[in-house]
Formats: sequence, C-alpha cells, structure tokens
Amino acid sequence: MARRAVIDAVEARLAEHWTRCPVIGINTAQADPPADGSEYLVVQYPVANNDQRSIGAPEGNIFREEGAIRFVLHGRRGYGVADYLDWCEELAALFRAKDFGGMTSYAPSSPAIDDLEHGAYILLSFACPYKHDLIAPSGG
Repeated sequence: MARRAVIDAVEARLAEHWTRCPVIGINTAQADPPADGSEYLVVQYPVANNDQRSIGAPEGNIFREEGAIRFVLHGRRGYGVADYLDWCEELAALFRAKDFGGMTSYAPSSPAIDDLEHGAYILLSFACPYKHDLIAPSGG
C-alpha cells in the first residue's frame, strides 16, 4: 500500500484534472459502480517498496518509496474501445513524467483490455510507476 502522501497527491491531481467519469478511490463513500451503468475509474496501489537512502544526514534521513499506481477504467460493454483508449491516453498524460504533490511519476504502461465477464463493463487498465521521498529528522 502506498504512503498517505502518495494517495493524497494522486487523488488531488485527479480531482483537479480528470472530469471524464467518477473516480472511486480507496475506501470512499462511493464504493459501488454508478447506478446508471456509466463509466467510472478505480485507482489502486498494488506495489509500494520502501528503502532508506541516507543515515544520519544533517538535513534528515531520506526514505524512498517506489511503486505503481494502477488505473482501471470501467467502460460500458458494447460501446467499443476506441473512445476508452483515448480516455486512457488522456489519463496517462496527466501522470506521464510529472512532479506533483512531493512525488514523481514516470512512463505509464499501455492499457490492457479485459473483456471477460464483468457485468455491464469492459475494463482497461494500466500502471504508472512513481517515487516519493520522505525526509525524517535524524535521530540522536
């Protein structure tokens, strides 16, 4: 699971720039798909690895988290994928090689399309790697 600072930064960036469909984050009030069957986006943090980059540094110890943000776009089944691939590209551009909220995001993967049985939805997902540094005071 990602640090809270990472989750907060991603959610803030989406709230500011993403208007295509509702976003369902972690443990939000809207945990179910929209009642009208419209599109929605789920954000997940499947990988978060941490290590210590410095010990006893005067400016503080640096702890780096490197992980991935996973975006899962739930599109309406039977509407094709062309528009949803465009949506994925727009979303990827919001996170491609960006510095925001104290973190850096890198090159997102291309979307994978899951057209197996997911009710009224087809799923398009991709991941974007990131890093976030936490600077903690050196103990003593």
